[in-house]
Amino acid sequence: MKKFVIERELPGAGNLSPEELQAISQTSCSVVNDLGKPYHWIQSFVTADKIYCIHIAESEDVIREHAMKGGFPVTSIAEVKAVIDPTTSTVTV
Repeated sequence: MKKFVIERELPGAGNLSPEELQAISQTSCSVVNDLGKPYHWIQSFVTADKIYCIHIAESEDVIREHAMKGGFPVTSIAEVKAVIDPTTSTVTV
């Protein structure tokens, strides 16, 4: 399984209400459950006009399938090659 960062252009994303964000979350979870493939939505970050999502899946194609079935935009998908943070003494791959 690979980790991906998905960028989603969504004008006004930062102005979405808690109820609207909850609806998006519920849709994503429903699609994940119905995919029939290993897939994990880890977390999403909402900015003014974009949502950045961290997902774990077998491939970019599965990420795109999730987006299509959920009606989510996909601006870009990037596979995570390493993770670092302020406590990093070795790189996690």
